[in-house]
Amino acid sequence: MMLPHLFAKPPRQYASRRDFLRTAGSGAGLLGLAALLQDQGLLSTAQAAPSEVRLNPMAPRATHFPAKAKSVIWLFMNGGPSQVDTWDYKPELGKRDGQELEGFDKNTGFFTEQVGPLMKTPFKFAQHGQSGAWVADIFPEMARHVDDMAFIHSCFTKTNNHSPALFEINTGFSRMGFPCMGAWVSYGLGSENRNLPGFIVMYDTLGRGLPKGHAQNWGAGFLPGVFQGTALNAQGAPIDNLYRRDDMSDAQQRAQLDLLRRLNKHQPSSDEADLAARIESFELAYRMQMAAPDALNIDDEPAHIRKLYGIDDPKCKHFARQVLTARRLVERGVRFVQIYSGGMENERSWDGHQNIKANHTQFAGETDVPIGALLTDLKQRGLLDETLIIWCGEFGRLPIVQKGGTGRDHNPHAFTTWMAGGGVKGGVHYGETDEIGHKAVVDRVSINDLHATVLHLLGMDHEKLTYRYNGRDFRLTDVAGRVVRDIVA
Repeated sequence: MMLPHLFAKPPRQYASRRDFLRTAGSGAGLLGLAALLQDQGLLSTAQAAPSEVRLNPMAPRATHFPAKAKSVIWLFMNGGPSQVDTWDYKPELGKRDGQELEGFDKNTGFFTEQVGPLMKTPFKFAQHGQSGAWVADIFPEMARHVDDMAFIHSCFTKTNNHSPALFEINTGFSRMGFPCMGAWVSYGLGSENRNLPGFIVMYDTLGRGLPKGHAQNWGAGFLPGVFQGTALNAQGAPIDNLYRRDDMSDAQQRAQLDLLRRLNKHQPSSDEADLAARIESFELAYRMQMAAPDALNIDDEPAHIRKLYGIDDPKCKHFARQVLTARRLVERGVRFVQIYSGGMENERSWDGHQNIKANHTQFAGETDVPIGALLTDLKQRGLLDETLIIWCGEFGRLPIVQKGGTGRDHNPHAFTTWMAGGGVKGGVHYGETDEIGHKAVVDRVSINDLHATVLHLLGMDHEKLTYRYNGRDFRLTDVAGRVVRDIVA
């Protein structure tokens, strides 16, 4: 005779007494208490996560206050574009061409023994739009949109080396291991499309390499891994294993995932957030097999749109495809898209040490038409108001020439960032550098300030967006940061 109890489902194992109490009946009360504490502002974002977010880390979250932007496209000019040769016109630099810069600290740049005299810009500047913004002639298409842009001319950073500067502008810290801004945004807001990643990254497709620091630039750090950026491959299929094996049906794959979920849920875990993130990553991969091919297929775009972006222009078609893809992604609810222009080494990026004219002419030629098209396209689709566009690099460049060529060395003391759409005032200029563009001197804006401003436009208070790790509440802006309210509409 069989004994029924021998085949009964074994009792659940509990990781802790708290886990037992939560599942034994106090769960509803704890959720009610959490809601009351959240209403009083007594819980951090991480502590106040509702049950849906606990089970699905990418579920949409409420903002701290009404948001002006729903998504971000960050156009990152990797290598450090020169502010005095792009957006920060300095006639005095032309007047003092060839003169020594008295009192210059040779340790400002990276190549301390290659310090030359002041060098005028090799580009012609002209005023554009009703705002009269001065723009170098390498940006004829972007110049058409200056009245939609808010320029911050007084940005500065803490380091003159690419890797730590990239870490700082992406994560707020000049050392690796911290969550980047895209990860923080995904953690704070979730995703509006559960079939696509909330944060997607695109890098150079011409074989010029990854930005220095590689995937650390779009990593999640100590946040659950589900919030890290999904980088599209430079060559071949945009995402590995995107397509189901020919010998497996949809039903078989669904059964595998269901079994995996049950096995994971059965195991007691001391960190449910990490486990939920891992389970969600499998589920997202499954859903992406249906949604991603459509989102990434720019061949579906009309011929006039493809032409607008420069898909048929060999000079810029690689970047044009990425920018057009970014528009298709935010259109489908992807929260944060970051695109890197340029690759790893010096002349393979905006890092114009040897010849600033040749370097910037090349990379402006690769990016100007696609970015101008993006602004035009978003506006005509009614998406610019809810999509924040950011243009910048990791630092600027010195107004002096680097000996041995006609290029410029790194400059952490000054660089220009512009933003457009997403609740930004158009046609405004904030902050100033000195008369030769060497240092930010008026209304200086730190990386923490930039991050605080982006989060504000997305409806988040940078001081409230926190995550407890190793006994401390961390945030993107660390213990600093102020919103640059003069550029907010």
